[in-house]
Amino acid sequence: MVAEFQSISDTRLAEARRVVLKIGSALFVDRENGALNRVWLEALCEDVAAMHAAGQEIVIVSSGAIALGAAQLGIDVARARLHESQAAAAAGQIQLAHAYQEILGRHGINAAQVLLTLDDSESRRRYLNATNTLFTLLKCGAVPVVNENDTVATQEIRYGDNDRLGARVAQMVSADCLVLLSDVDGLYTSDPRVNDDAEHISEVTELTRAHWDMAGGPGTNHGSGGMRTKLDAARIAMGAGCRILIAPGHVLHPIEKVKAGARVTWFLPGSTPHAARKQWIAGTLQPKGSVVVDDGALRALAKGKSLLPAGVTAVQGEFDRGDAVVVVDASGNELARGLIGYAAAEARAIAGKQSGDIADILDYRGRDEMIHRDDLVLAHTETGQ
Repeated sequence: MVAEFQSISDTRLAEARRVVLKIGSALFVDRENGALNRVWLEALCEDVAAMHAAGQEIVIVSSGAIALGAAQLGIDVARARLHESQAAAAAGQIQLAHAYQEILGRHGINAAQVLLTLDDSESRRRYLNATNTLFTLLKCGAVPVVNENDTVATQEIRYGDNDRLGARVAQMVSADCLVLLSDVDGLYTSDPRVNDDAEHISEVTELTRAHWDMAGGPGTNHGSGGMRTKLDAARIAMGAGCRILIAPGHVLHPIEKVKAGARVTWFLPGSTPHAARKQWIAGTLQPKGSVVVDDGALRALAKGKSLLPAGVTAVQGEFDRGDAVVVVDASGNELARGLIGYAAAEARAIAGKQSGDIADILDYRGRDEMIHRDDLVLAHTETGQ
């Protein structure tokens, strides 16, 4: 049975082209003195380097800034008030970013710090900007290290151990797998710390109310999250078609241990990130306007290509960049729906123009496509494929 699960875990991780690793504070902060556990972090980065060498794209969502900064400033984490936690985060973020830059750099990998809050993932404009930044970093072969921006945010400090932020990042980058490395090895039927009869659950394909009833609370002072926040993360990630894995992270080389058959819990969605995104665009978003296209663009769309400004003959309605719009032909027949790359005024200005002329028209270089093919769903097609 162990060998069988080892094969499953190894395959599921290996097949993931884009992986988000969420690391809890309790894993790499020494519980005695609050200092960085460099031995553990170096082992993790070796795992990350191996995944990177295998062609996988990695995003790290790392807690720990408050715990590291609190030790440096002499603040008691357990008794800290909000402004003290934010001051600790300001000091700790420097330590955290430097550690990742130094250790990943030894493996020839560039690390890049990205500071986000949950609000950034829920504000459309900031969501788009953050998403574009993350995709650009991945394209450049870097490993983005996302830190919760606790110096200006309060929700993450009060809510939990940023498991939900990890899920939002996985949603942003259309990750295939979200790995929650924590001080627990998965979901149990009840809290195993207080109930010796608690049974481990190795796989979940559908979240129900009963799963939340099974969840316990936080286990350490360094991390404020618990199993409930991990289930919230699972709900978000599964809705985006992303597999989620809760795995023990307190061991050295935790990713290698997962591949070797460590006890974990997998949450498996019913669709892929690509299909989930297409379904979201096609059926969830309310269109804010429309673009009319010519016959050449119609033929290009039918071949699965992006919509370029040159093929647009008219722009109707008022919308912002990233809003959903309908693509129609000259007779008004709906051809597709998609997320447009320009606000309405800009779209009108570049409609019918070549992509190479966009910078001269708008005074900045935007994307070449009016609607990228990844953000486009043709009418009367299956979105679940």
